[in-house]
Amino acid sequence: MNTTKSTSNATNLTTTTNWFRNAAPYIHAHRGATFVIAFDGETILADNFDNLVHDLALLNSLGIRVVLTYGARTQIEQQCATHKIAIKYHQGLRITDDASLKIAKSVIGKLRLEIEAKLSFSLPYTPMADAQIRCTSGNFVTARPVGIRDGIDLGHTGEVRRVDIKSINQQLALGNIVLLPPLGFSPTGEIFNLSFKAIATAVASELKADKLIFIGGQKADLPRELTVSQAIDIVTHNAMTDTRTLTAAINACNAGVQRVHLLDRSVDGALLQELFSRDGAGTLVSAALFETTRQAKIEDVGGILELIQPLEARGVLVKRSRELLEIEIDHFMVMERDGRVIACAALYAYSDNTVGELACLAVAQDYQNSGRGDQLLTVMEKKAKQTGLTDLCVLSTQTTHWFIEHGYKPAQIVDLPMEKQQLYNYQRNAKVFRKILD
Repeated sequence: MNTTKSTSNATNLTTTTNWFRNAAPYIHAHRGATFVIAFDGETILADNFDNLVHDLALLNSLGIRVVLTYGARTQIEQQCATHKIAIKYHQGLRITDDASLKIAKSVIGKLRLEIEAKLSFSLPYTPMADAQIRCTSGNFVTARPVGIRDGIDLGHTGEVRRVDIKSINQQLALGNIVLLPPLGFSPTGEIFNLSFKAIATAVASELKADKLIFIGGQKADLPRELTVSQAIDIVTHNAMTDTRTLTAAINACNAGVQRVHLLDRSVDGALLQELFSRDGAGTLVSAALFETTRQAKIEDVGGILELIQPLEARGVLVKRSRELLEIEIDHFMVMERDGRVIACAALYAYSDNTVGELACLAVAQDYQNSGRGDQLLTVMEKKAKQTGLTDLCVLSTQTTHWFIEHGYKPAQIVDLPMEKQQLYNYQRNAKVFRKILD
């Protein structure tokens, strides 16, 4: 028997099983959601574009309503260069004369057919076997000319005037993927070259999409999460050479889109990692914080129990029943990340005493080396000072060194508030630590 092969198979099976279990909450949450996904022309040219198409088909098969829009700047520029047509831009927008519009229509139409063909791929033993993806495109976007800016006529370059949301929703309800080329049409029959990012923003806003996702050449040093104000600060003060996508994300959030994701085209599988794992693979720009520390609510009891029960089983924490947690929930603070409680702690103040107790500080296993415990401890100490406490005490059996490293000094049972002394569990024999709050 080949033990190496057996071990490898067992490892792969465990990895696959764990991935599906961890992804399950997102699979449930995303079913029926609407995602607008926009990718640039260079993404279409990338070696892993076929893999991205397979991933898009997978989203559709999982019951996610998918709208796609794509860029063609690189391909248009290549064809203009081949035909010796001047390439001109103003304020980041192409100056589209008659000759370049002809090129744009040809290139954009060809790309649309290629994308539809790839979404139709369903050979056996491929990721899209029996996928039966239906893709629809049409004149869903009404446009108007940008006109003249700074004395410069942008010609056939347009901007979004209206989106036929009713028709798009009808197609999505049928389970179809909607594909929007970067072209718009006027009521008089004119054709305009549009920004695919502007189309994506307008469609996501009017559809009230759950997510808007931009795939392109993202900066690797962008933080994992950004609020709109943080993103504006980067655009304003950072030396990034290309802030167009980040600016588009800001515009989308300001237009009402709650979450905008920026993904790097060079990371194979980034779309699935971003959508079906807690920490993702790109940058999330949102109007509100993705991760917050707040006062616990009664709805958090289940999440707190899930967090502390493994630690209770190991004797790290004192056991607390659901009933007790519900009674004492006002003492708790939680750190929440994407709807999940990843850390918690409780603060108890005793009558006629300026010494409080810090208790039940717990961090989810997959976040224990990320500084979340340090952050939550700082929050709890600040809250203690705000409530008039001068000292904090803590009882610990297995995390004594961590508290010592954070300024807590060994103390005695008699140093505890009298109410806590009376409740001290001598069988558990926890060590007492105390810290004077600065």
